[in-house]
Amino acid sequence: MTVTIGKTELQNMFAQAAAQLRSENRRLSELDSIGGDGDHGTTMLRAAEQMEAWPREPEDESLAALLKAVGWRVLSIDGGASSSLLGTFFSGMGDVALSRDSMDATQLAQSLQAGLHAVGRQTKAKPGDKTMMDALSPAIAAASAAAEAGKAVPKVLQEAAAAAQSGAESTRNLVARYGRARSLGERTRGHPDAGATSIALIFKGFREGVNNAGS
Repeated sequence: MTVTIGKTELQNMFAQAAAQLRSENRRLSELDSIGGDGDHGTTMLRAAEQMEAWPREPEDESLAALLKAVGWRVLSIDGGASSSLLGTFFSGMGDVALSRDSMDATQLAQSLQAGLHAVGRQTKAKPGDKTMMDALSPAIAAASAAAEAGKAVPKVLQEAAAAAQSGAESTRNLVARYGRARSLGERTRGHPDAGATSIALIFKGFREGVNNAGS
């Protein structure tokens, strides 16, 4: 049972999340082409590169500093709202007081909550608006509930990933209320949102990163 995760596990989480984005980048662009520019997959590929660019000497950095560094790298790619909000989420995860070298399930949930709070300061979008928030918000809620129930880190991430996937799928039946897709109205119904799908892929990667870390 993984009681805590450290820098190795955190690095693996981001590497696996990046791998998920890479594997689905064409699908992400196809989804985005329905109501957007069709470049979301390309943006997520660029984000994935930054998520993998780990410091050579991560032991010199605290967990919070590593999270903020990942966030700022993603923010630097200038990929529009999607990369801006994703970078804000990662950076925001480092806004809480964390142990230097490890975090338990409760601290992980708090870190995720801080990331969501940071995103909430940048966008007015809420669940139901057919955006990344439809996957991100339920994922954080599930992680928090699992941590409060005393579940270990892998279970916390498993439940977060399941909630993110369900949230992303729920956008299939929604009408877009933000971005270029908003002008299409009912024509956006019937397809999952690209941003929400990316969040689901990231949480799937986080889950697999911990499960594959051998801790």
